[in-house]
Amino acid sequence: MTSPTSPHRPGAGPLPVIAPQGEFDYGSRPSLVEQIDTAVNEHGGLILDAGGITFIDSTVLTLILMTHQRTHLRIANLPSRLTQVFGVYGIDHILNIYPTVDAAQAA
Repeated sequence: MTSPTSPHRPGAGPLPVIAPQGEFDYGSRPSLVEQIDTAVNEHGGLILDAGGITFIDSTVLTLILMTHQRTHLRIANLPSRLTQVFGVYGIDHILNIYPTVDAAQAA
């Protein structure tokens, strides 16, 4: 877990939580982009509750990294399969990963 690069957060208060469910690849990526963009535009960041995500492809991995670079992103409840993927690519040391949504909100 690392500190964010201090992107500007226009809104005060807690970050919104989005909790996508299922598999996310190139075809289903637009729905996730819409959720992320809405949260970022309205709140300046978000918490991604990844507990219900069963699969991501490289396009979604890229989306997560791009979101981390442009805004305040916290990831909670990362499933073990995704933890392994993040570890293989070494991005587990770049992203703000928390064991629970409560921990992400408290950070």
